[in-house]
Amino acid sequence: MTRTALVTGGAGFIGSHVVDALLAEGRQVVVVDDLSSGTPDRVADAATLEQVDITDAAALGRVADALRPEAVFHLAAQASVVASVEDPQRDCAVNVVGTLNVLEAAKRHGAPVAFTSTGGALYGDAAPIPTAEDFPPAPLSPYGASKWAAEAYVRSWTASGAGPHAVLRLGNVYGPRQSPHGEAGVVAIFAHRLWSGQAPTLYGEGTPTRDYVHVDDVVRALLAASGRAGVWNIATGVETDVRRVFELLRDAAGSDVEPTFAPLRPGELRRSCLDPSLAERELGVRATVAVGDGMPRTYASLVAGFASGT
Repeated sequence: MTRTALVTGGAGFIGSHVVDALLAEGRQVVVVDDLSSGTPDRVADAATLEQVDITDAAALGRVADALRPEAVFHLAAQASVVASVEDPQRDCAVNVVGTLNVLEAAKRHGAPVAFTSTGGALYGDAAPIPTAEDFPPAPLSPYGASKWAAEAYVRSWTASGAGPHAVLRLGNVYGPRQSPHGEAGVVAIFAHRLWSGQAPTLYGEGTPTRDYVHVDDVVRALLAASGRAGVWNIATGVETDVRRVFELLRDAAGSDVEPTFAPLRPGELRRSCLDPSLAERELGVRATVAVGDGMPRTYASLVAGFASGT
């Protein structure tokens, strides 16, 4: 019998890659996405797309009840730090109430949930580098706070016997299909501006650091964590500053464009790097794509999409 999987946010950057991996395993996949940032073109033809907002518990429940999922991958989110500062109520509705709705829909079918949380935005600026999962969260933004609250629901539902749910705290994910629109995907934003001959803006004067992890490594970790209970950082353990990311992409573009600089925006961190050793020990996964290799490959893939209008 074909196994079934529900992917929230499956028309988005990371979610669409998860859908592809599940289909490759022979699963029946249904995508739930409100298309506020995702696009139908990202969803493979073999999957079913349902345009549903996860804050609508009744609509989400109808999709889940029709599918009877054996696994749920919850990637739908309000993912912008800046947007969370501007509209914390919407951020909370999507990331907290929406996650509760997903957990309740999964519970009716005994389906484990793999939930994508955040790493840097959760731990805060005082965290040791690299940061392990046992460091107390101290989010600086409503986005980080909402992800922490959502994690609490995921973990409490696990403790209550609702299922072996997994929390994956992601580094800064990059790769093919990342959107250059908005502010949540710096690699895609830089790539698009370099491709179009414009100067990218480096916030924090180019010095803030992040742990950049390729989407392929994230997808492998999500599949490995499904059906397991726990909290894991999914990252490289390597700290890379924004200026270095720009330089790698500029080299790939063969450009001589110089960036502009601006102060760090409200809610954003100065440093972030995650300790991935627990995921390697318990899930058997570790990041295999180094930034020096992944950035040029990603630039080529993104530019092909820009040129074709996808």
